[in-house]
Amino acid sequence: MNIEINKLIYALNQMFKKNIISTDYQTMQLQGGTVGNVSLVTGTAETVDGEKLPYRIVLKIQKQWERYGDPDSWRREYDLYSSDLGATFSEALRWPICYHAEFNAEVNEYYLWLEYIDGVTGLDLTSDMYEAAALELGRFQGKLYAEQPAVLQSLTNLSHPDLRKNSYLRYRSWPVVYDYIRSEDCELPLHLRQMLIDIDEQADEIFARIEKLPLVLCHRDFWVTNLIYADGNIALIDWDTSGWGYLGEDLASLIADESDIDNMVENYQRCIPAYYKGFSEYADVSQISDPCVYELILLVFGYRLVEGYLHTEAEDVKTEHVQILQKIYEMKTIPVMV
Repeated sequence: MNIEINKLIYALNQMFKKNIISTDYQTMQLQGGTVGNVSLVTGTAETVDGEKLPYRIVLKIQKQWERYGDPDSWRREYDLYSSDLGATFSEALRWPICYHAEFNAEVNEYYLWLEYIDGVTGLDLTSDMYEAAALELGRFQGKLYAEQPAVLQSLTNLSHPDLRKNSYLRYRSWPVVYDYIRSEDCELPLHLRQMLIDIDEQADEIFARIEKLPLVLCHRDFWVTNLIYADGNIALIDWDTSGWGYLGEDLASLIADESDIDNMVENYQRCIPAYYKGFSEYADVSQISDPCVYELILLVFGYRLVEGYLHTEAEDVKTEHVQILQKIYEMKTIPVMV
């Protein structure tokens, strides 16, 4: 990967707060695809005084693409980093520092030079870390909800509150998954099929309940690979789906989106009270008796799991999708104190 050295030096100047005059570099891809690319850039920078400074910095290059129902999401992270939202974070929950952001309007592409944070992420996160993430998310959203800082009104590129609902309705209107769980050819266990059919029949009433919950700033991709636990704090990456959503919505992703299957039920029991505890430090939620997190999990991931089951030939992946649906089924009867 070729990097414009002057832009790297500029980002390193901001990172070290020193006058960098030269640097070497190596790159390693962290993640990426046809529309985005994230690389770890490492090397040794030299200051004007001859000081040698080893570094690690992340370069994210994002091209234009269109997400269903959210056409401007591709540039949202650039817009958010260009705003004052960063001032609302705490040390306990924040995003990586952005040392330099650049937008290329000619090709609709942007570049973010970001802090590299070395910590625990993905399936290495423990249940204690899940709970800590839920607590700090509650505090962050509760503080913004209660204080309503001016930056919230200035953010013009945020996803719509109905994003989750519209995504569910799109899945439900898709015969491939809708008809499958109702067909004689369906190989899913009967009780899991019925769980999905029941949620369809109750969806209007469930969404009416969800839409009575407080509207908060949601990350909307709050799953384990976007969480980095380091030194007791949480760093949160990939803000391109963020926007207005309902209280507890992000917990659905934390608990059920390719997370720790063996501990899903435990995480469900621990994360909801922790989240509400954090939120209640800033806003009164005593009138809320039904957090609707179970319903959100099923509405957001139910048909998605069926789709994944249908479109893989790998038996281990099919088994994993059934296991996740089974864990969601088990959550239904578990009382959660908020």
